[in-house]
Amino acid sequence: MAIPVPLLDLGAQHRSLSGELSEAFERVLQSGEFILGSEVTTFEAAVSQFLDVKHAIGVSSGSDALLAALMALHIGPGDEVVTSSFSFFATAGCIVRLGAKPVFIDIDPKTYNMDPSRLEAAITPRTKAIIPVHLYGQPCDMAAIDNVARSHGLAIVEDAAQAIGSRTEHGFVGSLGNFGCFSFFPSKNLGALGDGGLLTTNDDALAKHARILRAHGADPKYYHQHIGGNFRLDALQAAFLGVKLKHLYAWIEKRRACADRYDEMFRAARLDPDFLTIPHRQNASHVFHQYVIRTAHRARVIAQLQKDNIGHAIYYPLPLHMQPCFAHLDSAHLRLVHAEQASEQTLALPIYPELSEAQQTRVVESVVTALSG
Repeated sequence: MAIPVPLLDLGAQHRSLSGELSEAFERVLQSGEFILGSEVTTFEAAVSQFLDVKHAIGVSSGSDALLAALMALHIGPGDEVVTSSFSFFATAGCIVRLGAKPVFIDIDPKTYNMDPSRLEAAITPRTKAIIPVHLYGQPCDMAAIDNVARSHGLAIVEDAAQAIGSRTEHGFVGSLGNFGCFSFFPSKNLGALGDGGLLTTNDDALAKHARILRAHGADPKYYHQHIGGNFRLDALQAAFLGVKLKHLYAWIEKRRACADRYDEMFRAARLDPDFLTIPHRQNASHVFHQYVIRTAHRARVIAQLQKDNIGHAIYYPLPLHMQPCFAHLDSAHLRLVHAEQASEQTLALPIYPELSEAQQTRVVESVVTALSG
């Protein structure tokens, strides 16, 4: 059997950083400071500077970042939040957990991001916020989304879980709405060695409220002004993330180089465009958390990749409006054509900074073999 090409190889990344990560571990161990503290504040300052945003607030996960953002905006029962149906579950799950209703809209079939032209029709007197998702590492059309939000007085919570370091002409994602929400799940472009997340904002009052909410709503300790949660980032994860943050820009450039090579290889294969679509780049800022192809013959491609021992994944096989747990929202009757087609046809191929050209050649040859039959 051929040597595997994994979908992601974190071992390669961590081997190159083993000394720095070990030093970070020992520093935290010796400090005895494990929850929040100086490691977290140091990392928050560094990532705030990296993203050019006023406040960065370390939290326990990307999911909790979304939840805390909506809590800080006082989203609750009776409210509606407009978002994309083609995303990870947490995007909508956090809305329902607060008793609010997610209103799903369709995507742009080229970028897989929210289609801003569909926003107006989804807004009602109960709408309080919009959650655009910068999917796969590519920014949404934030100018168009911001225009709609401003005209209706709506908050924007950016789901930037997959897009750290990506930017538009108006700034980095995560700095363009009321809140930005990031995930440090280990597989992310900036991944912890466990769970972790981040809230970003340029609003002083929202930042203060979010910091209180992440520690059970207490201000000061044991005096609870609000009902918050345990959304704190561990000091150990902050220390590891601080090590990795210094390498993030270089890793992003390597991901883009990998994506460029894939593009060139697939174009050189001269496959029928009806058989294969490579990622569309809305702008040069795509950070390629995933490299996602599209084919109506996905099952055939998956079978060939499995035969050739090549990693792959489907993000996401069922749109959110069709999820059984949201049946009570009467969203199953929606016909969101582009989201549904994307769930049936998209496929993520291996991409990470350490991926070699030889490995990419094997991936492309496998896909081409599947589609040339």
